[in-house]
Order: sequence, then structure tokens, then C-alpha cells
Amino acid sequence: MEILQKGNPLLNKKASEIKPDDISSTQIKDLIKEMKEVLSKKNDGAALAAPQIGKSFRLFIISESIFDSEDFNTVFINPKIIEQSEEKEWMEEGCLSVKGIYGKVNRSTSCTIRAYDENGEIFTKKGYGLMSQIFQHEVDHLNGILFIEKAKDLFQVDDENQNKKL
Repeated sequence: MEILQKGNPLLNKKASEIKPDDISSTQIKDLIKEMKEVLSKKNDGAALAAPQIGKSFRLFIISESIFDSEDFNTVFINPKIIEQSEEKEWMEEGCLSVKGIYGKVNRSTSCTIRAYDENGEIFTKKGYGLMSQIFQHEVDHLNGILFIEKAKDLFQVDDENQNKKL
């Protein structure tokens, strides 16, 4: 399974909500399994949204390798950011769908997200720093927005690890 790259129209389309009754369906369970498999093979990926693998659903996962906590939900279905700090910070970002390009995005330093987990249970999670950044980046994906559309100071890293300002 390949990760779609910028220029693919699906990445700029708002993803569809998943009906709560469909969370337990084979289609959604298989999608979550597939997303976990794809993300586990990307050592430079913190999270993955369903549209990045060609499925226009409001679903993202966070890599289990990012956080050690056992009680942390890694699957976010129909996520909604319900609160964001007014305090913002320019944070460096990259994206598996924008290979080799990095830049700074002005993100809230904390935010609270509400979503369904893979068992169909609603949960709320507050994130700070990197976690807040991931929440905002992934919800942007579900709204058809790539980070490069918000970023400044874009630069590209080529195969020889040489940075080129864009």
C-alpha cells in the first residue's frame, strides 16, 4: 500500500464521517489494521490519516512507537478538536504525503480532541506540544489541508541530506 503524495486530489477533499454503527464493521477494522501496518513500516512517520492511503474517512492513527503509555488511544475516528490554546508556536513539520519537504506551521501549543476509539467508545484527550501538533496536523488532513498550505520557511531535503530552501 502506497502513501498518496501531494497533487493527488483525494488529499484535498474533506473526508467522510464514519457512522458509529460502522466502526465495528469489517471494512473499518481492516482499514485500521492496514493503516497500522503501513505506518509501522515508516520510521519517519508519527501518524497517518485514512485519506493518505486513498480512503476518504475521518480516521487517523498515531504510531505506537511515539508514546510509551499503555492507556493511550492510537486510533481516532471522527475526531473533533473541541478546544485549542490561544498560545501558538511555529513548529517544524513534515508529512508522509509531502516527501522530503519540511516547514514551520503556527500551531496551538495545546488542544483537546474528542473521538471514537476502535471499539466505538467516545473519549477525550488533551495534547500538549508534539501531541497537540499531531492532532492539528491529522485533523487538517481529514479536512483536505496539507501542512505545506499553511507553512512558512519551506525547505527540501534531498537524498544526500542537503537542505534547499524553497
